[in-house]
Amino acid sequence: MAELRSIGAIEISSIGIGYLVQDAMLDAANVDIVLARTICSGKYFIVVSGSVSDVRAAIQAGQGEAGEGIIDHVVIPNVHEGVFPAMGQSVTLEKDETEALGVIETFSGVSIIAAADAAAKAARVKLFRIHLAMALGGKGFCLMTGTVADCRAGVQAGAAEARERGLLVSEVVIPRPNKELFSEYI
Repeated sequence: MAELRSIGAIEISSIGIGYLVQDAMLDAANVDIVLARTICSGKYFIVVSGSVSDVRAAIQAGQGEAGEGIIDHVVIPNVHEGVFPAMGQSVTLEKDETEALGVIETFSGVSIIAAADAAAKAARVKLFRIHLAMALGGKGFCLMTGTVADCRAGVQAGAAEARERGLLVSEVVIPRPNKELFSEYI
């Protein structure tokens, strides 16, 4: 498996075209599929990793096949190390890591990956969940924790990324949240 430093994601409005796009991406470059599946609202979502040049080539090939079927896409050359574990929902928290809760919600799975990466790079937050479009009507959200100031800075940076794409739904920071909000992660 390629080193998980570069990530690319593409969201397609058609399941059939999604399979066509996935095949084109795999034929075009040496990338690993991190995630490829149908998502809510009858869409198809593909996340790949690999070298920056391979990820770019794969996304470009996918765009070429998708035509007007593209909802959103992104290439992140040096993805923050916290993105992959949060996408895989394999993060656990210590009780003392719950000073604040930051939440970003977007209209697409691709935009939440970009927002989460921006948040983690902008502040000392710990991403602990990136939820990609399943059972959400195609939306995405990410959860982070850290100090109140860091959560505010992270949420602000991530929300700015989503807002720039025109896909921000909400941005929330909860200082001193009830520990029950973290119960499945501690």
